[in-house]
Amino acid sequence: MTDEQAPPDKAALRRGHLLFAQECKFLRPIKQFSDLPPTKPLEVAFAGRSNVGKSSLINALTNRNTLARVSNTPGRTRDINLFDLGGRLTLADLPGYGFARVSKSISAEWRKLIVTYLTGRPQLRRVCMLIDARHGAKENDRDMMKLLDATAASFIIVLTKIDKLNETERAKAVNDARLVASEHTAAHPELFATSAEKGWGIPELRAHLAIVSETGYKAAASGRR
Repeated sequence: MTDEQAPPDKAALRRGHLLFAQECKFLRPIKQFSDLPPTKPLEVAFAGRSNVGKSSLINALTNRNTLARVSNTPGRTRDINLFDLGGRLTLADLPGYGFARVSKSISAEWRKLIVTYLTGRPQLRRVCMLIDARHGAKENDRDMMKLLDATAASFIIVLTKIDKLNETERAKAVNDARLVASEHTAAHPELFATSAEKGWGIPELRAHLAIVSETGYKAAASGRR
């Protein structure tokens, strides 16, 4: 959440807390689109560069330490990992990108899997686009956001590791990220600055995703995506 945005009200924060207090369990790794189960809950996906902190963020959101495997080895996550959140929401951890040691063939396979997932998963309601606050959006982050535009996959920018910056650097990171978001048609106006380690921005992000889940079900009930 940025300084210019009003914080979620207490009711929204409570809904977010209750949603992510549900039991969360790992479902299965997905190596190809045909492996995806026809899950009923709506989905939220987490995308970003290798080592940006996707697993740490998922663990922080769900109040777990080891739900999503955290690795110091970039490029380790090569599948889409699905997690069931109390039967109310499915979390999808997408393969990280931007790791130079991954072969071109594997990188191409990952891209194909992600493109197919984004275009062929109607229950997908939001993508959390993670960007390391210390480094800002890199070229492959911008490529991913262009892909999200092309597939009409609504996304929010989530800055990670914001605690590693001082106050001035944080303000610049948020402002730079806002400018990047303004260039993309699929970007949602809200932006979240988070620290999985210190818990900064986690309640606000939970509240946002709870609202996404609730409005998504209402839209589905009325026949809209």
